[in-house]
Amino acid sequence: MDLHLRGTVVLGDGHEVGEVWVVGGRLTFTRPSVPTTTIDGVVLPGLVDVHCHIGLASDGAVDRATAEQQALADRGSGVLLVRDAGSPADTSWVHSRADLPRLIRSGHHLALPKRYLRHYGRELASPQDLPRAVREEALRGDGWVKLVADWIDRDLGADADLTPLWPRDVLRAAVTAAHDEGARVTAHTFATESVDDLLDAGIDCLEHATGATPAQVERIAIAGIPVTATLLQVAQFAAIAEQGSRFARFASRMRAMGERRYEHVRDLHDAGVRVLVGTDAGGTIGHGRIADEAAEMVRAGIPARDVVAAASWRTRAWLGEPSIEEGASADVVVYDDDPRTDIETLRAPRAVVLRGARVA
Repeated sequence: MDLHLRGTVVLGDGHEVGEVWVVGGRLTFTRPSVPTTTIDGVVLPGLVDVHCHIGLASDGAVDRATAEQQALADRGSGVLLVRDAGSPADTSWVHSRADLPRLIRSGHHLALPKRYLRHYGRELASPQDLPRAVREEALRGDGWVKLVADWIDRDLGADADLTPLWPRDVLRAAVTAAHDEGARVTAHTFATESVDDLLDAGIDCLEHATGATPAQVERIAIAGIPVTATLLQVAQFAAIAEQGSRFARFASRMRAMGERRYEHVRDLHDAGVRVLVGTDAGGTIGHGRIADEAAEMVRAGIPARDVVAAASWRTRAWLGEPSIEEGASADVVVYDDDPRTDIETLRAPRAVVLRGARVA
């Protein structure tokens, strides 16, 4: 049965209309002659989790059945578009599943031996191998490549701390290689020391960026580079500091960044940086927690209206994916009330429609 969605329908530019129909899996603003089932409410373009790891668990890659359950959990939360932020598993099979969220893959995290979480990334033998590896991952993925820009360097012994992985010239060559292949590059970065090199290299997105100074925040804003806040992840920094407490410098830095996470995200927003919504699901964070991440961003001081836009139509446009428009695939979420007024509404979708089928 085709659908009639009625109430407040939020379009891809944030404007509103009163109704839209789903016919043959597509959206139309023209009343069809066939019978339809009406769903009343606030209709948003399907939500976007822009930092999500389908196919990843705390100890590395998962099997297909587990990855499927991860994707279904995301779908149940209203997330109908996922930008993978690195996965050791081949999840290209998700593209053939009409019942699972649309997936934009970044391929493997690119790192160095002992400079990232075990079993997560593709560990290169030498920093000089990065441009070649980036080109390979660009060809393997769906238009994105994921770099690990910094991590704790235990070779420093008692002075172990976050340090960059890549020389500046290598980083610049790697980003250029990705762009030559038509891909964009995002980077994991906690450390202050990595941010300027990433910006100088022409990076397209930053994940976490917890170490960015006020001057670097200004640079990020001027360059128009989005930052994925991942507040659920940054809330774990105190626990990470405790695990690494024998490295006093590292632990102190992680603890301080965790404590100022709300202030940091508010500073990014106030500076004009586009702050994206990403749960960092996979690893140690469960899937389907987009509402939790959005609520944390509002708690940090970003208006609910801006958070919902970032979790839906604005990020869809940035990723090159349609929202609610004539002829687009019907990927929408319906709520009883408006999440732009009360972010907690995101926790209870009334209906989730993917590719025209009501799936939840």
